[in-house]
Amino acid sequence: MDIANLIQTVAIYALPVLFAITVHEAAHGYAARHFGDNTAYMQGRITLNPFKHIDPIGTIAMPLLLYFATSGAFLFGYAKPVPVNFGNLRNPKRDMVWVALAGPASNFVQAVLWALVLVVLASMGAQERFFIEMAQAGILVNLVMWAFNLFPLPPLDGGRILVGLLPWKQAQWVARIEPWGFFVVMGLVIAGVVSTFWLRPLMSLGYGVINILMIPLLTLLR
Repeated sequence: MDIANLIQTVAIYALPVLFAITVHEAAHGYAARHFGDNTAYMQGRITLNPFKHIDPIGTIAMPLLLYFATSGAFLFGYAKPVPVNFGNLRNPKRDMVWVALAGPASNFVQAVLWALVLVVLASMGAQERFFIEMAQAGILVNLVMWAFNLFPLPPLDGGRILVGLLPWKQAQWVARIEPWGFFVVMGLVIAGVVSTFWLRPLMSLGYGVINILMIPLLTLLR
């Protein structure tokens, strides 16, 4: 294992990952409060302080272990989930969709902002690879979080969105998966199903949308 390369990779990805996780979780809490549930607010989770959202196992230990075990070929991690009492929402079934959607939406917005940084750096003729690679990492990390969290199985955000959108009977069938959902999703990830049939197509779409959104700025800076 090349320690110097690992340190450089950690340095490049640290800020984008911290922002991606922190804003994602805070967005869930803010949306929940907006729709009537103050649970996250009362526990101090509507904050941009990353230490409030970091899970020692899921955010630090697991990604590092997987990095060393697979030589960087496979990485996975998670933050401490923001507590949401869906029963407190003004319209639980409908508002659940918006609360769940807030996290992935915040990641897509961050990906766009990192793309803006990359375009500005390029227009300025910046030669410092560290900042260019950090901006590229910011786009990648946030698009991965956006796409992965939209996968339609609970406990992922996409699963909660699906439960909120389906008729009551079908929604109950999907909700029953949640106790085993994490293991089901991990099995699908390891089997390559999530990557092949969900992540790659959705991320290609995400990159395409971002490229279109950057056209006016690129035109302006020419």
